[in-house]
Amino acid sequence: MTSARFLIEGRVQGVFFRASTREQARRLGLAGIARNLVDGRVEVIACGEADAIESLAGWLHHGPPQARVDRVERLAWTEPVPPGFEIG
Repeated sequence: MTSARFLIEGRVQGVFFRASTREQARRLGLAGIARNLVDGRVEVIACGEADAIESLAGWLHHGPPQARVDRVERLAWTEPVPPGFEIG
């Protein structure tokens, strides 16, 4: 198991980005959270198998059809992640 934190910039709030991320993560068997940040970005924390996190990372670069992703920053994450995938 591995974990990663992603910060996604662009038109990513108000376009079902978090809900779509949750769907993708659940399909991939990942636990974590997707939440809006006050600066307009979306933060995604994911925990699971490395290949599943890589698949999610690829998806985050385009997101749902309504989104426009300008940048995805990937950071290490070492804190515990609760089971399931939530929207915050």
